Amino acid sequence: MEQPAEPRHETFNPWSIVNLVFHHLADQGLHPVLGEAGDPGGPAAELLRCLGIEPAAEGNLEISRDVRQHLEEIRSAVFGES
Repeated sequence: MEQPAEPRHETFNPWSIVNLVFHHLADQGLHPVLGEAGDPGGPAAELLRCLGIEPAAEGNLEISRDVRQHLEEIRSAVFGES
């Protein structure tokens, strides 16, 4: 009997989620500020963790996978490699 595969952990570009949250808050009449001053990356990552999302620098793994596949197709077409 085949074992089920490990559950895939979905990752997101942190800015996509932060942007979604900020637009939602702005639509509610609020004016959120993230990071007060300087790089908001740390506070944005913490916001994601509070939402139960683990931020990943590579962003959406599906997009990364598609880009790698496309680059492989280009490399194969140009250099004849497989």
